[in-house]
Amino acid sequence: MLLIVLPLSSCYEVNRDCKAFKTGHFHSKVTLDKRVLESTFIRYDTLQVEFFNGKIDSSSVRWINDCEMIFKTINPKNRAEKKDIHIKILSTSETGYSFEYGYVGTTIKQKGVATSNLD
Repeated sequence: MLLIVLPLSSCYEVNRDCKAFKTGHFHSKVTLDKRVLESTFIRYDTLQVEFFNGKIDSSSVRWINDCEMIFKTINPKNRAEKKDIHIKILSTSETGYSFEYGYVGTTIKQKGVATSNLD
């Protein structure tokens, strides 16, 4: 019985080399309400600067482990921006990663993908 289970479990292995994405230039896509939202960002391990809809926003980054982080907006402009965001990298590839995110303390999660901007 064990021999049957082992080959089947290998189909569900997920590649997660998250350390490669702690720093760099990235482009992300998230689908919300049937709209694709795109942004670019630069991550410097504990700081992330994001460019979205002509605006620049900075967040501190606290890594929980190699694949999970908490974002805290440095200069929040409204109540929503004061809420911390939890991001979990679900899988990685050579050029990017898929992730899920949501406000800390809520069960509602959204998913997206980020790719490295290889200059």
